Amino acid sequence: MSKRLLMLEKMTQGGSKDPFHWYALALEYAGQDRHDEALATFSALRAIDPSYVPMYLMCGTMLVKAGRRDEGRAWLSDGIGVARSKGDQHALSELQQALAGAGDADA
Repeated sequence: MSKRLLMLEKMTQGGSKDPFHWYALALEYAGQDRHDEALATFSALRAIDPSYVPMYLMCGTMLVKAGRRDEGRAWLSDGIGVARSKGDQHALSELQQALAGAGDADA
């Protein structure tokens, strides 16, 4: 197990509410194809800070690549709503492109 992964697990298990710690941990799990752990971590982050836009793109694309298209599309769609509400046009565009690439052109 990598030192980075151990450090991030320690931070989040220690009660960190910093969204970036949770996001980085989820990305570490995703990078190791530990999809269920990544999803659980993204879900925990969503509970802490549902307005953290980057998680929607990364979680959604991870799930689509893992063959969990419906779950992935749901995350991407939810992210589109959050990006719109925050006025984040760049993230909105990325999320819409990812959703279109996941086979859903209704974004």
